[in-house]
Amino acid sequence: MRHLLSTADLSQAEAIQILDVADQMAATQKREIKKLPTLRGRTVVNLFYEDSTRTRISFEAAAKRLSADVINFSAKGSSVSKGESLKDTALTLKAMGADAVVVRHSVSGAPHRLAHAGWIDGTIVNAGDGTHEHPTQALLDAYTLRQRLVPDAIGADLKGKRVAIVGDVLHSRVARSNVTLLNTLGAEVVLVTPPTLLPVGIDHWPCTTSYDLDDVVNGGHGDLDAVMMLRVQRERMHDAFFPSAREYSRRYGLDARRMNRLPEGALVMHPGPMNRGLEITAEAADSPRSTIVEQVANGVAVRMAVLYLLLSGQAEGKDA
Repeated sequence: MRHLLSTADLSQAEAIQILDVADQMAATQKREIKKLPTLRGRTVVNLFYEDSTRTRISFEAAAKRLSADVINFSAKGSSVSKGESLKDTALTLKAMGADAVVVRHSVSGAPHRLAHAGWIDGTIVNAGDGTHEHPTQALLDAYTLRQRLVPDAIGADLKGKRVAIVGDVLHSRVARSNVTLLNTLGAEVVLVTPPTLLPVGIDHWPCTTSYDLDDVVNGGHGDLDAVMMLRVQRERMHDAFFPSAREYSRRYGLDARRMNRLPEGALVMHPGPMNRGLEITAEAADSPRSTIVEQVANGVAVRMAVLYLLLSGQAEGKDA
């Protein structure tokens, strides 16, 4: 692997390799001394043009626990606020000898541009670009599903598992990455969303769709193994996509009543940050079924695995 830009570029074998290495990384994080010398002397830059808490801190923790030097770059308070272009920022990082750049950008395709324009010599990791993709979030979600649902997780896929992804699909890079990766790993995915929040081209996605959350929860698309709630991204909404927050919550929110109708053992997931009371209630978010805090913890191990595989020289060749 040279870059990690999209889950669509990962074969099943490559995805499973990342999840297996993440298992090994997670084991090291249970030790008293969590740091590994693997990436000593390498420099990882977190280049974030959008606000982030979980993803930025997770990548920083992952790089530091692999002994890499970490530079955190925020667009706010930098030369970007003075009008500096992405190209000039990239050339600055190249001059500083960045081995890997973890980039989050509001423009879809920005990480691909960095990877292929020749502005940076190092590895590019997509930490979320516009409404396009968020591959490491999908990987940590798949890792969480596999840990919880597959008894012998090492080397295993998610064949036969059913996952419902519910909510604001139109603006969700998490949904796009998850649909692709879960399909690659053999899972069946149903998207549940209002018609106004379905993206153009959904017919070409490897999943089914529904407008009725109650039908899906009740087994209308088969018994679910997990339901993944999406954040309603009001900051990206410039039109009225649903009548009111109350109406959205009534039809597409996960509350205790709906959660208790899920099959025994079915998981409740959310990529965060949550709008409690809108797409998910406190009872569902804090229930024993919930993996939300677990997903955050797993994100460090998964991102350690990604950085290790990209920078340690263990895997070379085509982009992933």
